[in-house]
Amino acid sequence: MKPSIDPVRWHAPPVQDLPEFGAAELTLVPVPGGEPEDVVVDAEGNLWTGALDGGIVRLRPDGSSPELIANTGGRPLGLTFARDGRLLVCDSPRGLLAVDTTTGTVETLVHSVGGRPLIFCSNVTETADGTVYFTESTTAFTVGNYLGAILEARGRGALHRLEPHGRLTTVVDGLYFANGVTPTADGSALVFAETQGRRLSKYWLTGPDAGNVTPLAVNLPAMPDNLSTGADGRIWCAMVTPANPLADRLAAGPPLLRKLVWRLPSRVQPKPEAVVWVVAFDPDTGAAVAGMRTTHPDFSMVTGVAEAGGRLWMGSIGSPNLGWITL
Repeated sequence: MKPSIDPVRWHAPPVQDLPEFGAAELTLVPVPGGEPEDVVVDAEGNLWTGALDGGIVRLRPDGSSPELIANTGGRPLGLTFARDGRLLVCDSPRGLLAVDTTTGTVETLVHSVGGRPLIFCSNVTETADGTVYFTESTTAFTVGNYLGAILEARGRGALHRLEPHGRLTTVVDGLYFANGVTPTADGSALVFAETQGRRLSKYWLTGPDAGNVTPLAVNLPAMPDNLSTGADGRIWCAMVTPANPLADRLAAGPPLLRKLVWRLPSRVQPKPEAVVWVVAFDPDTGAAVAGMRTTHPDFSMVTGVAEAGGRLWMGSIGSPNLGWITL
């Protein structure tokens, strides 16, 4: 049975177009367990991803020889490698986990925040001093009911900090579906995405703005998902689906309408537009400096992105595959 929702009237941000970067030839690589939501690269160039069935899968740098390393027992989402070699995993509903990549042992690092369960941990990164930052998309739903969070249109998301000695702090709250998080190349700030807020922001770690949030790229024409930092410092963003004018009008209308939509069977609820879309942003100006947009019959809804070996790898919740294009 689906949980109830408590929607409010909400005015979506306006839409500002981005440059047209054109299409690219897309190659698909099947992943056991399906729907590889994020993709990261280890020190040897191997690819790691989390599958719909809970599997943590390692692939060779060319995408071959997929190997099941662990299973979280939940739904793995955002990933990153810690300095000690463990794979940090955001899992819904299990929380923030750490996977020993040699033994496959899964350890829970954070299962609750402020006395409530962490049921929608979304993405994670570690800074040079061993501090872990992770996003929470919503306090009210698991990933299986993510549409409920979108229909509610409440700022229930947050960015949290886990210090090496174990202290847990919420550093930013009130976010509209917090999602991807990645450090700038110089370590001065974290860039984080709000999927519903359709914006990228910087949480400053050093300098006069330390501890503050400033906008980086706002009024995006799509819903930003996971982020990664490219070799040249640019911030890659997975654009899961374009902004939907009908959904924006619905959010601004009577909350009762969204309650009715939520009660509909999932097969007749509105579906995201199926595109393959990634954009890279300048970490200082927020300008879009590279990207790709296309369609593919067997791949859409890009949710993760990472540079590796001259390729740009993409995860997806709309396909049982990873995809890649040549950089």
